Amino acid sequence: SSGINAEWSLRPGESINSRLALVMKSGKFTIGYRSTLKSIRQGKSKLIIIANNTPALRKSEIEYYCMLAKVGVHHYSGSNIDLGTACGKYFRVGCLCITDPGDSDIIRSMPAE
Repeated sequence: SSGINAEWSLRPGESINSRLALVMKSGKFTIGYRSTLKSIRQGKSKLIIIANNTPALRKSEIEYYCMLAKVGVHHYSGSNIDLGTACGKYFRVGCLCITDPGDSDIIRSMPAE
């Protein structure tokens, strides 16, 4: 029965990864700390995703910006290496900003998780 539980615990992470892949294919996004802050300031952001090993100061700064701009923040369960892989990139991604979700329902699905 432990196999079933392990499978269920993977589900939320898997769903964010598949939604992220759809955004990469059909939507608009910016990768990186500076471009994320830039798009928050310009009011283009819909959702921010932060890796779990982002430095605390940087993470809290992004969260503060998002609070002021009323943008959702999702704390990705994996490291920046995992987030880069989920985006289909061959480099590390500390944070990314989704400006247009495309065909994905990632913005609507986040509060439920």
